[in-house]
Amino acid sequence: MDGATTSAAYPSTRRRTIANIAFSRIGPMLALLIIVVPVTWVIVDIIVRAVPHWQWSVLTTNTEGATGGLKNAILGTLVLMGGVLLIAGTLGVLGGVFLAELAGVNRKGKERGGLLRSATEVLSGVPSIALGLVGYLALVVGLHWGFSLLAALLVLSVMVIPYIARGTETAVRQVPTAYREGAQALGMPNGYGLRKVVLKSALPGIVTSLLIALAISAGETAPLLYTAGWYTGTPKAQLFHQPIGYLTYPVWTFWDYPSNEAHYLAFDAALILMVIVLILLVLARIIVNRTQRHAEGSGR
Repeated sequence: MDGATTSAAYPSTRRRTIANIAFSRIGPMLALLIIVVPVTWVIVDIIVRAVPHWQWSVLTTNTEGATGGLKNAILGTLVLMGGVLLIAGTLGVLGGVFLAELAGVNRKGKERGGLLRSATEVLSGVPSIALGLVGYLALVVGLHWGFSLLAALLVLSVMVIPYIARGTETAVRQVPTAYREGAQALGMPNGYGLRKVVLKSALPGIVTSLLIALAISAGETAPLLYTAGWYTGTPKAQLFHQPIGYLTYPVWTFWDYPSNEAHYLAFDAALILMVIVLILLVLARIIVNRTQRHAEGSGR
């Protein structure tokens, strides 16, 4: 091969250097800016608009029309998050464990969890407003539950179960096979080894998927408009025929009101929602770091 052919087959050193810098430095930095700049803009805009008019009484008083506080909405959001954690967390984690550990191949060579995996993939692509409409027709109207806590919890749970199941399945599959083989070599039953070895190692990924699901459910509006309605009082321990307040309602509704007090309340609700999501992210990092250190220590 002569020199002309070699120079044509391989790019010059300058071209390689430029391509390397573009793909390893400039490209990732541009992608980071595309993500960081809009997020920073939204956060700064909310803080600038909410903080100058912030009053701590917002946390201790209920909403009255388009004025007052957000105590009812804060408590309602926390109740919804707790219910979603109980319902969707249980079903999603069990479904993810089934797909990762128990959905083997049957005698015909087909995976037994194929239907469940396909259902979760389809469900994750359904718009939230469509789920809210179905929940309204089936639960609020069809079963005569009215705007209620249980209707809202079921719709939110159905919406976030695919995320929890997929995150759990991925986390469990990433546990090394040697961990399972070691548990079997020690004579552990399959269920005990799954609980004490596999799930403990997969706990960081499972916790992350749960907290992401909680953040998604806390920020939803459309499904709750169809199922939870709106209530200006403190949440009651009643599953049926009792609406409930939530923070996304004033964010979505009060901005259209003509009064400044309603606008201040909308930005206060947005700020509180942002703080809740930030707390969830910090909790996720703390739990992940602790569980990883525990796993490393037990491995030694």
